[in-house]
Amino acid sequence: MTTMEALTSDLGELKRAFAAFPSGVAALSARVHGHPTVMIVSSFAVGISADPPLVAFAVQHSSTTWPVLSRAQTIGVSVLGEEHSGKAHQLASPSKEERFAGLGTVEGASGAIFLEGAPVWLECTIEHNYPAGDHEIIVLRVLAMMADDERNPLVWHRRTFKMLAD
Repeated sequence: MTTMEALTSDLGELKRAFAAFPSGVAALSARVHGHPTVMIVSSFAVGISADPPLVAFAVQHSSTTWPVLSRAQTIGVSVLGEEHSGKAHQLASPSKEERFAGLGTVEGASGAIFLEGAPVWLECTIEHNYPAGDHEIIVLRVLAMMADDERNPLVWHRRTFKMLAD
């Protein structure tokens, strides 16, 4: 039986506790100043608002990709699907030039980039940003979307990518 004495404020335990919560993984991508740019987030949240349609994610202040991506007119959000499991780490690679290697993409007229095989695509603009400790919370307005019920999402759980089981 767990007791109140088991509670802790240890940072390592905090990270372990957060990792126990499964979350979807999204690729945020766009063409910025002629270059395709992508960033992976596991803090992606939908259903923030339906009117207007809003989604959100958190980004670390230390991110070197977000300052570039935040300059895009629109951002393509692709919820990673099962077929991205072998490429998910590559999309988050420190080598920004190789992040899209071997991946099929679709680019909108606005510059938003979407990953082929994603169960959900959302074309978004930045609506708000809020400071949150060592992160910033970014709220995006959804302009257009597509959902493919035939594809299953990839899940981030206990620091690894997993697939849903029926």
